[in-house]
Amino acid sequence: MASLSSLNRFSFKNLSFSPIHPQFTSKSAPSPVISFRFTAGKAPESSRVSVVVFSKARPVSRIRASSEGEWEPEKKSPPVAVAEEEEPPKEPTEIDLLKKRLVDSFYGTNRGLNASSETRGEIVELITQLEAKNPTPAPTEALTLLNGKWILAYTSFIGLYPLLSRGTLPLLKVEEISQTIDSENFTVQNSVLFSGPLATTSFSTNAKFEVRSPKRVQIKFEEGIIGTPQLTDSIVLPENVEFLGQKIDLTPLKGWITSVQDTASSVAKTISSQPPIKFSLTNRKAESWLLTTYLDEELRISRGDGGSVFVLLKEGSSLLLP
Repeated sequence: MASLSSLNRFSFKNLSFSPIHPQFTSKSAPSPVISFRFTAGKAPESSRVSVVVFSKARPVSRIRASSEGEWEPEKKSPPVAVAEEEEPPKEPTEIDLLKKRLVDSFYGTNRGLNASSETRGEIVELITQLEAKNPTPAPTEALTLLNGKWILAYTSFIGLYPLLSRGTLPLLKVEEISQTIDSENFTVQNSVLFSGPLATTSFSTNAKFEVRSPKRVQIKFEEGIIGTPQLTDSIVLPENVEFLGQKIDLTPLKGWITSVQDTASSVAKTISSQPPIKFSLTNRKAESWLLTTYLDEELRISRGDGGSVFVLLKEGSSLLLP
């Protein structure tokens, strides 16, 4: 009782509440705890009682009224899947269509060797239309586009026709004519790959080039390389070949080929291990210039000495597919 009477002497006009925010935890907490702190001074006016309320966070629940007037917890709506719209297929541009028509016109021409005058006229017209729409007006300033291996698809250069005509001989085929450009070292390699029933081989030339204008480069050939024939372990001949319009039956040779098969295998390993033959190109004719009149990521059109035209496709291009 003495403590209560002492409490009555304090003035509660200065009663203050000091909330304290403790650390919250995910566990549910008991009801708030209230504590009193008494401060006594010399005069009743300076005395005060502090009330401290301790409370912890509680989970928050939302409720909504039902149709019967009762309250029930609000249910969360399930997530709604939103389907992403697929982009429509890209329509081919006018340039895409021109390139497709140009490549289609090469069919059956053997890179231009067997093209008729009518087909040549159509090809020239398509080339002219593409050159007018060239997306790279300064090809020598876009050397990264020039970089890489380019496959010859068509040419009007008569100097290559004797080489292409060799591919029409029985058992010999020109598999590929290509040009590989290294823009970092300013080098060009032209290569021809031959194949036959007994072996495959190649002939190539290495050259340096200099940029002379936004479209023109000067090429100087330095050396020629004759690749070592890569003989096959298994010799396979067709049943017949066509020569001068007449079919020649090769089946009588199959028995002879079988008898020398083991010998050919050992010879193939010996020859194929030899290094290629290299020789220097030092005469004045070992120089030429090349003007690139159309260039993009997959097709290049160039014009050389005497107005000859070359159409090349980048290795890996979809235009190379049959």
